[in-house]
Amino acid sequence: MSGCPSFERKLQYVFFKRSAQVDNGDDAQAGCNKATKGGTVYGEYLQLDKIVAAQLLQSERKGKKVHDEHLFIVTHQANELWFKQILWELDSVQQIFMKGHVRDERNMLKVVSRIQRIAMIFKLLVQQFMVLETMTAMDFFDFREYLASSSGTQSLQFRLLETKIGVPECQRVPYNRRHYRDSFQGKENEILLKSEQEPTLLQLVEKWLERTPGLEKDGFNFWEKLQANVEEGFRSETRKLDQKPKSEMKKEIMEDLQKRKMVFTSLFDEKCHNHLLSKGERRISYKALQGALMIYYYREEPRFQLPFQLLTSLMDIDAFMTKWRYSHVCMVHRMIGSKAGIGSSSGYHYLRSTLSDHYKVFVDFFNLATFLVPRSWVPRLNPSIHKFLVTAERYDSSYCSEDSD
Repeated sequence: MSGCPSFERKLQYVFFKRSAQVDNGDDAQAGCNKATKGGTVYGEYLQLDKIVAAQLLQSERKGKKVHDEHLFIVTHQANELWFKQILWELDSVQQIFMKGHVRDERNMLKVVSRIQRIAMIFKLLVQQFMVLETMTAMDFFDFREYLASSSGTQSLQFRLLETKIGVPECQRVPYNRRHYRDSFQGKENEILLKSEQEPTLLQLVEKWLERTPGLEKDGFNFWEKLQANVEEGFRSETRKLDQKPKSEMKKEIMEDLQKRKMVFTSLFDEKCHNHLLSKGERRISYKALQGALMIYYYREEPRFQLPFQLLTSLMDIDAFMTKWRYSHVCMVHRMIGSKAGIGSSSGYHYLRSTLSDHYKVFVDFFNLATFLVPRSWVPRLNPSIHKFLVTAERYDSSYCSEDSD
């Protein structure tokens, strides 16, 4: 009987099962429970007693407990916590730029990772609307009257992060025909005013771009070489087109060629750039635009890979903030239609007016794709000649110190 294969398999199964139970049991019970020895426990570390007790339903205080008000409060509290994290990351990045630590390019990884984190938080904030939208308009109507004059436009942290990133004051849509800061009083108003006087992320990135290696006129002189290559490229295309017989297609191609030439004529005209700057259609200096375009063209070079990731991540922030605004508009429209918003704002109509490019901070980086050219037109780089491709500027040895965090 012991030679029976089925019996042997049963014995092996039983042995394996008992061994697994013993092993798993030993591993599962290994370690020391420090909570019983007076150490800081999970709830204390996270201050959960304060957090989970912070949902005070106004409807319950008025004697009518409305179920979905709890979801409304939790969602907005979660938003504010994420806004706080964004400000935490943003302040650290601004400090790296302002203290000059970004000159040591080893800090660029830290900058890029934190900017990417901000973008991902905004992506998460967009997705949070899906949870809030499980509440119907009637569910919201049941407790809306208890919100009184409170409004999302009174979020100090959201206004702060807008200002710190670089939303221009002149581009903001007035709130009830008043300055957005008028919704805040006392200390909060002072905090906003102070933030407006500090360098924005856009301004700091602009100064950084102006130092892009390879722009120097006595060095590689990227801009002059690019202009010469682009002009020669258009001349070459025009010559090839001239050799073709007359046709409707040739006419259309020639018109398209002329339009492309006009785009680049304006690109190489500093006066034209400054005019667009004064109108708010461009946001960064002429020199910074040159640096951004150089990074855009040479993004595959090791020296420019992290800078290119930074530009991409800054565009991600703009994109996700725009999506967040749009999701907010759609949710408000669903919940209250075209009625006045909470706090007597114009509600849906006011929010819809904030969806334009006026609220995009890094619009110049989106527009870089306008200036794409064939790779053969881009000035060639040679690492053996152009040392800036492999030699990063060393600023100091404090790149990993607390000062650069």
